[in-house]
Amino acid sequence: MAKKTKTEIEDTVEETSSEQEAAILSEEDLENSGLRELVDKGREQGFLSYGDINALLPEDISDPDQVEETIQMLVDIGIEVHERSMGEVEDENAAPETVPDTRTTLTTVESEIGRTTDPVRLYMREMGTVDLLTREGEIAIAKRIEEGYRELLSACCFYPGIVDKILDDYQEVVNENKRLSEVLVGFMDINHEIPPPAIVQQAQKKSSDDDEEPSGPDLKEVAKRFRALKRQFNKTEKVSAQCRTSKK
Repeated sequence: MAKKTKTEIEDTVEETSSEQEAAILSEEDLENSGLRELVDKGREQGFLSYGDINALLPEDISDPDQVEETIQMLVDIGIEVHERSMGEVEDENAAPETVPDTRTTLTTVESEIGRTTDPVRLYMREMGTVDLLTREGEIAIAKRIEEGYRELLSACCFYPGIVDKILDDYQEVVNENKRLSEVLVGFMDINHEIPPPAIVQQAQKKSSDDDEEPSGPDLKEVAKRFRALKRQFNKTEKVSAQCRTSKK
C-alpha cells in the first residue's frame, strides 16, 4: 500500500475541514448570517482572537447568547478561539514589565466605553480582559458559595420571625394541609450505612423489590424536635417581651 505524501495529507485535512464546515453551516447560511469574512479570516490564520470576533462580528448579532453560539460554531468547524492573538502574547512576553499609570488606564477605559454602547462589543471586550477559570478556581468558588449558604442559614436560625414561620408550616403538616417534604429538606440519617458497590447494589435491589423500607425522616423524631423548638421559641419570646417592658 503506497504512503501518502505530505501534500496529499494536507489536502485531505483541508477537504475534511471543508466538509465539516459545510455540514454545520451551508454557503447560503454563511452569506446570509454575515459570518463569511469572520470564517475566512479564521481559516486563513488557523485561529481567531476575541478582538477579531469583536471587529468582524455582524451588527445584528447583539445578544450574548448569540455570541456564544457563534464562538461554538467556529470551534465546531475547526477554528480555534483564543483570548488574545499570537502577536499580542509575543509582544507581552518580549516587553519588560512596567507599572501602568492609573490615570492613563482610567482615561483609556472611559474613552473605550464612551466610543460604543453596543452590549455585545462591551461583552466581548470584557471577555478578553478576564482570564478563564481553571478547574481549581471553579472548585474554590463553589466552596465559597456553599459556605455562604451555610452562613445565611445560620443567621436565619437566630431570627425569631423565621422560626415562627417554620413552626406554623409544621403545624400545617400536622393538620395535613402540607407535606413534610415541603417544610423539611436536606435531612441526614446518621445511622445510614455506606452504600455498597454498584454490582452488589443491583443484586440486592432485585432481591428486595417487594420489601423496600420507607425512606425519609422518622416522624416521631421530627415531632420531638419541633416540640423542643416550640418550647425554646416560647421561652425566647417571653424573655424578649420582658426586656421590652422593662425598657419602657
